[in-house]
Amino acid sequence: MATAPKKPNALQQPLTPSPELAAVIGSGTVTRGDMVSKIWAYIKKNNLQNPANKREIMADAKLRPIFGADKVTMFEMNKHLAKHLK
Repeated sequence: MATAPKKPNALQQPLTPSPELAAVIGSGTVTRGDMVSKIWAYIKKNNLQNPANKREIMADAKLRPIFGADKVTMFEMNKHLAKHLK
């Protein structure tokens, strides 16, 4: 008995980033999981975590248009990133 192919889950679905997000993670399709990994790599590379509260991300010039604020928590970050994926 053959089973139908599994539908990819939300983390594996290929999505297209907005121009603002593409400036940070690169253009072309990306999965949600890869996008989050690339954002975290960018945050760590540029020391954008608040040293007093590691849960806060301090936006630089590239992240400010994506987040819409000077700082967001790591929990709010995904809500803002979702708006920049199609």
